[in-house]
Amino acid sequence: MECSDSFAATNTPSSSSSSPSSSSSPPPPNVVLSPCAACKVLRRRCADTCVLAPYFPPTDPAKFTTAHRVFGASNIIKFLQELPEFQRADAVSSMVYEAQARIRDPVYGCAGAICQLQNQINELQAQLAKTQGELVNMQCQQANLLAIIYMEMSQSPRPSSEESLDSLISPQSYQGNSCFLDDNNIGATWEPLWT
Repeated sequence: MECSDSFAATNTPSSSSSSPSSSSSPPPPNVVLSPCAACKVLRRRCADTCVLAPYFPPTDPAKFTTAHRVFGASNIIKFLQELPEFQRADAVSSMVYEAQARIRDPVYGCAGAICQLQNQINELQAQLAKTQGELVNMQCQQANLLAIIYMEMSQSPRPSSEESLDSLISPQSYQGNSCFLDDNNIGATWEPLWT
C-alpha cells in the first residue's frame, strides 16, 4: 500500500503550502491512483513512467497474468522498450494471444491453431471443388436432356392445330379407346358378380 500512502502524503495540506516560497518549488511527482494490473501482480509501486500501465489496465489482471506466465515480466518490459510506441499495443495483444495459445497447447502454441485452420481450409476447398464438379455434371446432364427433347420434337411431324382438334373430336378416335363404354360393350366388360 505504498501507493496510497504516498498519495495521501502528497495531498495533505501543510503549513508551508500557503507560503510564497512553495510556489517556486517543483510540484510533487504524480503518482498513479490505481496501479496497473502488471504492478498489482508483481506487487510493486506503479509510477507514471510504468511501461506496462497503458497496455495492462487494472480492470483486466488476467491479461497480464497470462502473458507473465509464459514470457515473464522482465522479457515483456524489455520487448516493449525495444519497440516504438505505436507498435506496442499490437505487440501486447500478440503476446497475450500467444500466451493463451501456449497455455492451451504447450507444444505447438498458436502454430497448432494455425495448422488446424489451414487443414480446415483445405478440407473446405476440397468440398467446394467436389460440389462445383457435381454442379457442372448436372448442368451437362440437363443440357443433354434438353438436346434430346429438342431433337425428338423436331423429328416428329407436328399436325396443325385445326387437324389435331378435329382428330380429337371425331367419333373414330373414341372407338379404339376402351375407357368409353357403349351399349354393346357394357355386358362384356361387366360380368355379373352373382350367378
